[in-house]
Amino acid sequence: MRRVKAGDTVSIEYIGTLDNGHIFHSTEGTPLTFTIGADQVFAALEQAVLGMAVGEARNVLVPASDAYGPRLPENLLRVDRSLFPAERTLRIAEKLQIEIGGEPRVMRVRAVEEEMVLLDGNHDLAGCDLTFALQVCAIEE
Repeated sequence: MRRVKAGDTVSIEYIGTLDNGHIFHSTEGTPLTFTIGADQVFAALEQAVLGMAVGEARNVLVPASDAYGPRLPENLLRVDRSLFPAERTLRIAEKLQIEIGGEPRVMRVRAVEEEMVLLDGNHDLAGCDLTFALQVCAIEE
């Protein structure tokens, strides 16, 4: 029986959950395909599928440090509300693209006050341990 090894292209289906059971992503019948060693997915996920065979399933815990890292306070930005048009309604969790130092960045609105808006540049899953219930669908050399 063929097993996943370095350099193989692997297709997996998975359901990704957080510690509280919330599903953050699912392949929903459309497998995720990646090559082992090509840095296309978390290294911990690559390591977990090594040695697995088609049809084999397992649960894999990827700690925050090996996924999107910790939530960093330096990725929070307080800006003056007057930078936005007065008629513009800002919604909590809304994504905004702003320019910082000439580079575009996607930020989420975390708080809106009369004079200040708090923006968050951390990935939504930063600081979260991720669990993948996965199954290998295909292996190609």
